[in-house]
Amino acid sequence: MKALLIIDMLNDFVKPDGVLYCGKKAEEIIPEIEKIKREFKEKGFPVIYLCDAHESQDEEFSAFPPHCIRGSKGAQVIDELTPASDDLVIYKTRFSGFYRTNLESILRSLGVKELYLTGVCTSICIMDTAADAFYRGFKVKIPVKAVADFDEEFHNFALKRLEKIYKAELIY
Repeated sequence: MKALLIIDMLNDFVKPDGVLYCGKKAEEIIPEIEKIKREFKEKGFPVIYLCDAHESQDEEFSAFPPHCIRGSKGAQVIDELTPASDDLVIYKTRFSGFYRTNLESILRSLGVKELYLTGVCTSICIMDTAADAFYRGFKVKIPVKAVADFDEEFHNFALKRLEKIYKAELIY
């Protein structure tokens, strides 16, 4: 069984007025994620959203400006990718979707062995979630046209690292 993870496709990252706007590349991956989501839904595979949701004094704000404050417009999934009623939404406070969440138990209960990671940012939340998935024995696949980053150099480095270190399969 496989599952689609849609990571941090939130207003603060994807929209030009977002606090941590990832640039035009983040907007350009929306149609590809929509396409992949449709394919997963048609085949009955789970779609899981991993969403930053910080408290106003989160310690992560020592590294990044305050963003994705729980309950704010910035923390909402972009309109184009609004979760369906049967999609799962998991809120996270750190880069990895596994850190202090019930993601692993949900995946195990569904019999998921293979994860497709999409969203932003390739070098941060995608890579950290992929690393934790690898450590837990999940097969990781990255549809390259469905991930983006603030920085193209970091994006390319992350893709190489994902493939070499975490044995992720890059899908072109």
